[in-house]
Amino acid sequence: MGLLDLFFVASMPVIKVLLVTAVGSFIALDRFDIFGENVRKQLNTIVFFVLNPALVCINLANTVTFESVVLLWFMPFNILITFVIGSALGWLLVKLTRAPQHLRGLVLGCCAAGNLGNLPLIIVPAVCREKGSPFGAPDVCHTYGMAYASLSMAIGAIYLWSYVYNIVRVSSVGTTEVINIEDDSPAKMREPLLDSKDCSISVDYADQLDASLHSVTTSDKVKRFLRMLSREINIQALLAPSTTGAILGFIIGMVPQLRKLLIGSTAPLRVLQDSTSMLGDAAIPALTLIMGGNLLKGSHGFDLIPSIHGDAMVVLSISGLKGSGIRASLLIGIIVVRYIFLPLLGIAIVKGAVQLGLVNPDPLYQFVLLLQYALPPAMNIGTITQLFGAGESECSVIMLWTYALASVALTLWSTLFMWLVA
Repeated sequence: MGLLDLFFVASMPVIKVLLVTAVGSFIALDRFDIFGENVRKQLNTIVFFVLNPALVCINLANTVTFESVVLLWFMPFNILITFVIGSALGWLLVKLTRAPQHLRGLVLGCCAAGNLGNLPLIIVPAVCREKGSPFGAPDVCHTYGMAYASLSMAIGAIYLWSYVYNIVRVSSVGTTEVINIEDDSPAKMREPLLDSKDCSISVDYADQLDASLHSVTTSDKVKRFLRMLSREINIQALLAPSTTGAILGFIIGMVPQLRKLLIGSTAPLRVLQDSTSMLGDAAIPALTLIMGGNLLKGSHGFDLIPSIHGDAMVVLSISGLKGSGIRASLLIGIIVVRYIFLPLLGIAIVKGAVQLGLVNPDPLYQFVLLLQYALPPAMNIGTITQLFGAGESECSVIMLWTYALASVALTLWSTLFMWLVA
């Protein structure tokens, strides 16, 4: 296929996403009062707990077997590479732009975590259905494409909530500690210290204390470590419904007895497969509408004004938060990392893995691996910033600009990726 034909094929899915996203933004306008914030939250809850898990589970159960899992081993590693390289580039961006402490976690998260769930689930099937697609029969392409995108979504969620969640948490805690230290400065401490010469500890008590410290068993230490780990890492988020759906889909697909019972036109319990598939089909349009409504938040009241450092600053006012802002150099840096450096490095990594025989020769699989490097930041980063109150308004501006430019960037990169794997 010619490059122009590939560009047309790549542009159609993006245009479809833009149209549905525009509908979501349009009905979310205050003047219509159809798709307000409360409605979006309620629909998002349904998508999170019901529709997404159904979509992930049924697509993996339909396609995954023990043999295919062996062939797909590179995808978790590939997603990990996107996070590692994105974090390294984000760290350089933070150092070069001297980003404020409370925004460092947000910048690192936006550079590291792409939208590995919603967008591949939307784009890959649309590419498969497009006439002239280089990936073969539309039905076969759609089945395997949905499986690849579902696996990408499940793995991306694990990395996001175990890695980015803790980066933003540490960044927000660091800001809080600075404030607390300033509040507790020595100038404000007026109480006298206790005189240590009148304090004493009995020898017997010291011996008992030493003995009790030595009596702590290894099992107690392990239990304490696990409790600390469960506090530090959001275990509940790691086992999100989509992740649980992916695990269930793997089990059904890899266990022959369960597969024969549930999957296929002759399966005794095929009604469960059909019902789950029906629920999963509603996930993609719902996700796209929610994305359009949420992006509307970032367009309220931003402008470019000069900052004290001489470069421009995008200032935003949302829900009464005035004066919060992000320097244009920081915003441009995130865009450059996500839409220039990461895709270029991704091409080198994936093509190198293909040359070494680490990736199976399926062009659609290679396309999904490449696509994982060219996606805008994950929408759930906004949820994480809300949890810790660190950079909420700045996150809305970043999402607005990165997703606005994604229409152009994704089309161009998808065209190049299809040309490389076709």
